[in-house]
Amino acid sequence: MNPSIKDPKHVFIIGYGDIGQRVAQLWLNNGTSVTAISRTDNSINNPNQANFQSIKYDLDAPDQSDLSFLKDEHGLLYYFAPPPAKGTLDTRMTGFLSRLQTLHAFPKRIVLISTSGVYGDQNGGWVTEQTPPNPMVDRARRRLDAENSLSAFAKANDIKLVILRVGGIYAADRLPVSRIKQHIPVLHESLAPQTNRIHAADLATICVAAAQRGRASSIYNVSDGCDSNMTEYFNQVAAHLGLAKPPAIDWPEAERVLSKGMLSYLKESRRMDNHLMLDELGIVLRYPDLASGLLE
Repeated sequence: MNPSIKDPKHVFIIGYGDIGQRVAQLWLNNGTSVTAISRTDNSINNPNQANFQSIKYDLDAPDQSDLSFLKDEHGLLYYFAPPPAKGTLDTRMTGFLSRLQTLHAFPKRIVLISTSGVYGDQNGGWVTEQTPPNPMVDRARRRLDAENSLSAFAKANDIKLVILRVGGIYAADRLPVSRIKQHIPVLHESLAPQTNRIHAADLATICVAAAQRGRASSIYNVSDGCDSNMTEYFNQVAAHLGLAKPPAIDWPEAERVLSKGMLSYLKESRRMDNHLMLDELGIVLRYPDLASGLLE
């Protein structure tokens, strides 16, 4: 750990899904108190530990809850909540930050999970943290808006912010099993876009390291660094599960039969350079490629 950064006495997690639960368990194992903040109690998986608590909070109605507990000079906040489903702005983020400003409740450190989608299509080229964002679809524009809003807020209130731009997340329980079983087509591998992945367990470890060793006002690309494409991913998963490979089609057929959402992913191709993550955060990946991740 960077000697100038002490471990937090309390960790707050907004957006307590799979990654939030994994991150919480790592801090709990370290003896750190964790508060999970979620829209509904049903989404909270309580580890049944004395130093864990949960709070119900709706980001779509930020004025209805007290967030004064976030004013903690030893506190660390993870923001894992997704933006709204529509629009180009993350109104959940702006509402949340407005509430914090009103209450003057500022955590000392914040780690935000964003997406590699903010880079847009790079024609298969490598992107570093210095590559200018160029989001091509609204889901990525919302993420970039969240980054920008939180960056301005952190700078104005002397908060140490680390942003993680994350590729596709996978794990044993996050594989496209249903899609493969339904024989939904994929592009021929020669046409498939370059893509980036990270195992959920590695991402959780990176989230902890980001809080411990990440520089203030920094951005880190998060991926396993492997050079692969989306069709290769589906084919490897199918082989691992003992299922038939998805049928391969060309672009005209894809435009006709695939969903708009899938087509938007297929039209973006990039490879994420992860050297800054590995070097500055001191990460040794448990799953450096898909083959090792599938053996979990």
